[in-house]
Amino acid sequence: MGHAQTRSWKDGVQVDQDFPVSDVSEHLEDPDTMVWVDICEPDEAQLNELARELGLHELAVEDALSEHQRPKVDYYESHLFLSCHAVAVDAKQGELHATEIDAFVGPRWFITVRKDEGFSMDPVGQRWNRSPDLLKQGTGFLLYGLLDLVIDGYFDGTQEFDDYYDTVSEGLFADEPLDPNRQREWFEMRRALVKFHRLVVPMREAVSGLMRREHDTVGPELYPYYQDVYDHILRVSESTDALRDLVATIVETNLSLRDFRQNQVMKKVTSWAAIIAVPTLVTGYYGMNVPYPGFAREWGFETSIGLMVVLVVILWLQFKRHDWI
Repeated sequence: MGHAQTRSWKDGVQVDQDFPVSDVSEHLEDPDTMVWVDICEPDEAQLNELARELGLHELAVEDALSEHQRPKVDYYESHLFLSCHAVAVDAKQGELHATEIDAFVGPRWFITVRKDEGFSMDPVGQRWNRSPDLLKQGTGFLLYGLLDLVIDGYFDGTQEFDDYYDTVSEGLFADEPLDPNRQREWFEMRRALVKFHRLVVPMREAVSGLMRREHDTVGPELYPYYQDVYDHILRVSESTDALRDLVATIVETNLSLRDFRQNQVMKKVTSWAAIIAVPTLVTGYYGMNVPYPGFAREWGFETSIGLMVVLVVILWLQFKRHDWI
């Protein structure tokens, strides 16, 4: 059974916490009370019990129990269901750690379901308690506090990717060949960026959906706060697009530089092979066991040596002038 934590507020003031989940209905009997329940790694029986108590839709419960949900917002008759992901980037390991967070938002209750301990709700609770006046606005503020912390984590992830690829860009023009382990790291980070992009971009649509007037999820007092969250997710989304373009440029540049270095090596090898071929040609001709001009004469030997030196020097100067050696 998953670990649960609970809180209740009345008129923006916390009145109770860590009470059993079975007591949620009793707290909600007071019309001025708002309740939050967080369950980490819930089992089906635990979530179904809460669903019966609060009237959660079976499809929303099914989504909360399923793995790898896409970020989204679903609207039901008595509540809405939000799925999002908190992320952390490990540049050293080339990994993206994502924790799925599902939320059921009712008029006076707010239920969060986390798949693992990768994201702590303590900072979210602190964010709520810093604004008792906004707590009076109801569950819309509780949802805002969660989204605000989650999307702030996206900024940290974007900065990690940005710093990593700045380092990669600086090392592109180094003369040392790229280590195979480094190539593997590039691949893992690129895959992590693709996963990050898939989690971030749908959040823009989800936050935009929450701000629509016809859903009454966000009141006039909270609208500026959700607008700020939307601006943040928009900036993150644009940053991930820019990072993907940067990664594509880095890959293309790396391939171009590799081809360029290979051509440089081939030019040098070909140039020296041509230079070496000259004495081979001359000695091969004069080494034939047939009479030729200068055969068995001292001047013939001297002529062959002089011919080799002159041709080699001419070729070396020509290749040097064209920067082939």
